[in-house]
Amino acid sequence: MSEQIINKDMLISDILRIDIRLAPIFMKMGMHCLGCPAAQFESVEQACAVHGQDVDFIVEALRTNYKRFQELDRAKAEQAKQVEVAETE
Repeated sequence: MSEQIINKDMLISDILRIDIRLAPIFMKMGMHCLGCPAAQFESVEQACAVHGQDVDFIVEALRTNYKRFQELDRAKAEQAKQVEVAETE
């Protein structure tokens, strides 16, 4: 699923709207411009070109981490559901 959601043509701001927890990925890659106006209109590919980063590497890191966040969210939801059921018994 994350492969279809995140790609190099996406705006940085759109990726952060999908999951703000991906911001540290950009920061670790040296892209400290997340709050600047360019981030609102700059694609991942454009940002990588400006910052001298490998776009394919960053897109894969974003996808991998997004997938991990989704798995953690599902696990937390399942755990909360189990606690709720246990409390009603």
